[in-house]
Amino acid sequence: MKKWLAGIAFVFCILSIYTVYHNHSWYQTAIVTVIEAKVIETTSLQQDQLYEQQLTVEDHNGQIGILTNTYSNSRAFDQKYQRGDELFVKGDQIIGVKRDKYLVIAAWVFIFFLVLIGRKQGIRSLISFALNVFILFMAISVYVRYEKVNLLVSSAVATVLFTVISIIFVSGRTAKTTAAIIATLLGTSIAFIVALVAMLLTNQQGLQYEEMQFLTRPYHIVFLAGLLIGSLGAVMDVAITMTSALFSMQHTATLQEIKQAGQTIGKDIMGTITNILFFAYVSGAIPMMLLYFKNGLPFGYTLSMNLSLEVARALAGGIGVVSTIPISIYVSLWLMKRKQVA
Repeated sequence: MKKWLAGIAFVFCILSIYTVYHNHSWYQTAIVTVIEAKVIETTSLQQDQLYEQQLTVEDHNGQIGILTNTYSNSRAFDQKYQRGDELFVKGDQIIGVKRDKYLVIAAWVFIFFLVLIGRKQGIRSLISFALNVFILFMAISVYVRYEKVNLLVSSAVATVLFTVISIIFVSGRTAKTTAAIIATLLGTSIAFIVALVAMLLTNQQGLQYEEMQFLTRPYHIVFLAGLLIGSLGAVMDVAITMTSALFSMQHTATLQEIKQAGQTIGKDIMGTITNILFFAYVSGAIPMMLLYFKNGLPFGYTLSMNLSLEVARALAGGIGVVSTIPISIYVSLWLMKRKQVA
């Protein structure tokens, strides 16, 4: 049976890759392939250089054409093209690059390693991931389509579904799963409530919403919804790690020994998870920070404009992580005691 499943997956992999290499008729926009690219002119600016490319392209009827493309060293708003690139074009304008084949290949590499290492757990994780993506897409679609829908309510519902689906699919319906779900929901709730109270007491001073300036919805609501879902990932990771470790000891150690072990594990993972949160959020702001520094803007202004929201998210997530550790310990011990009494 396993060989049949592996065979079906392999055939589907080959077919999907073949399809994205030959699906040009699916797109309404014309697609051409670059067969030659050369720089025909270079312009020196004060702190950058502009390059003008002449692209010789071929469409799928074999017709040859010439396009021009201008790009800079920074590549902030432009791109350098090379031989073999497939481009979406409209008349003489380049609309973008056809990247679906790279996405499909990357997705199959991810699936391969997930199943190879995780086996059945990997397959379950993959299913839960797909369901979570669908739920997130539906939550955002409903909010965008219906203005009366509260984003925080839909995000809270999605958070509960994310937690239940992810943990049950991976760990099954056990006492460990129950403990992980309770700890995750409580830890995420604490992170959200602390952030909300802090925003109310400080009147949101210090939070720069400039990156959301094109939104037509309340900035703080969107920020809180992102914080809620963003904190969930780290909190869930801690909850599953803690509960898995504690329940693996329930037949070989006393409840007091399990408690002490949980405290030791919590201290070990507390700092690393908090740092991971900080680096994950801050890394996304590095390009804009470099752009600000490149234009000579002050250090303090650059940090406040680009890191205020990221640092706030990291701090809220850190609070959720720290609070999840004792919650996981005491919820696990409570369920173990109930099991012993029963």
